Amino acid sequence: MSSRSAFVRRASIGFVFALMTLVAGTGIVTASNVASGLTGDNTVTVPTWLYLATGGGAIGASALLTMLVTDRDVIGTYHDRTLEATTDRLRTAGTLLFGAIGLLGLATILVAGLVGPSIGLVSVTVLATFVGGRALLTICAYTVGNPWPALNPWRRIAAVLPNDFEAYPPAFGSWPAVVALLTFVWLEVVAPLTSSATVLALMLVMYSLFTVSSAVVFSPETWFRRGDPLSLWFRLYAAVAPIQRTDDGFELRYPGSKLGEADVVTDTSLVAFVLALVWELTYSGFIVTPVGVGTVEALVGLGIPPVLVYLLLLVGGFALFWKVYWVAIDRTRQRAETYLSREYLALRFAAPLLAIAAGYHFAHYIGFAVSLWPALVDALASPLNPPPNPTRYTLPGWFGYIEIAGILLGHILAVWVSHTVSFDLFPGKLQAIRSQFPLIVVMVFFTMVSLYLVSQGTMSPPYVPN
Repeated sequence: MSSRSAFVRRASIGFVFALMTLVAGTGIVTASNVASGLTGDNTVTVPTWLYLATGGGAIGASALLTMLVTDRDVIGTYHDRTLEATTDRLRTAGTLLFGAIGLLGLATILVAGLVGPSIGLVSVTVLATFVGGRALLTICAYTVGNPWPALNPWRRIAAVLPNDFEAYPPAFGSWPAVVALLTFVWLEVVAPLTSSATVLALMLVMYSLFTVSSAVVFSPETWFRRGDPLSLWFRLYAAVAPIQRTDDGFELRYPGSKLGEADVVTDTSLVAFVLALVWELTYSGFIVTPVGVGTVEALVGLGIPPVLVYLLLLVGGFALFWKVYWVAIDRTRQRAETYLSREYLALRFAAPLLAIAAGYHFAHYIGFAVSLWPALVDALASPLNPPPNPTRYTLPGWFGYIEIAGILLGHILAVWVSHTVSFDLFPGKLQAIRSQFPLIVVMVFFTMVSLYLVSQGTMSPPYVPN
């Protein structure tokens, strides 16, 4: 009887996810008809409001379907079922190999940037940083597992130097990483990092001095766990992945199941970092749309310097995301009628947003990565004398479907994980369901904003140095 009950539960959950996929597919098809910036078709065959309503409706419908799953055993199985592998020798060998690759890669990037040709997307410095690191390695982090602990060259440099001179101030939390991430996003816009390999190499030298000196002062273990933006970037994105590192080796899990655990986001500064991951991709998409370009030009017309305009938009948008998130948490606490603190609820519900960040990142960078990875290979083969006309792939029009699918699937995964977190936090089924409504509204809003930006096509941001 119990086996039959288990079968019914599994069949029910399968049916629910099939319906979720169908709804998402409807949103993708509708969206593809108007995503003229991706397909190359400048004719909008579906009204924008209908396009946005379809995308937001896909997330709302998936949330309603998810709420039908109230069996705690089924929900628990999603998080608890793992396949562990003890691979100490393999992991040690892989760490040494990837560590050598990381150090060699950093040396190559810096040398090529300082003495090689400074020609934007021809230089290995630019291609390895943005195509290799920002795009491909990050996609690997949330689709497979985190490669950064093995590759991180700065940690290896700091580990061989005298270190651990001061205790890391608890008040710092991960705020240095938040500030550094937002600063880098701003510099991507106002400095010629993608067009000048020399400028990018100098920025990487400054970052190297900053992160190695901080690791020497506070110890590599503490700094790269708390304050280093790249380490937090990869660690948090990797929480979405099916392969997770453990003390004994690796474990294979359902995608996103790690996001439901309490050790992913452990303090308020990490909530800020998660929101920064979501916002920086929205910001990057906004400033190249016609609406964003018009906003920048209007503010510059008021006499505000362009560099300051881009900074104000970055910080102001982040502050808005921060405020919206905490308002949603307050509403969640009220609807759940719980004694759990708003801070604790904020920590637990922040991690599911990483699935949204992964979906945003995939939509923004998968086309970029597929198009330019042959150029990266050409540059790596001859870092000091790369070919002047590297190989690049032209993407077909239907590739926009894949990008939009990334956005929707990331949001659907976030809805599901938020649902499981609610059932972990609140004992009553109705209490758990009621608690989800404010966050679902926020997720629908994020979906509609991101799909709107995707549909607008892109322009060159004004007042940006070439």
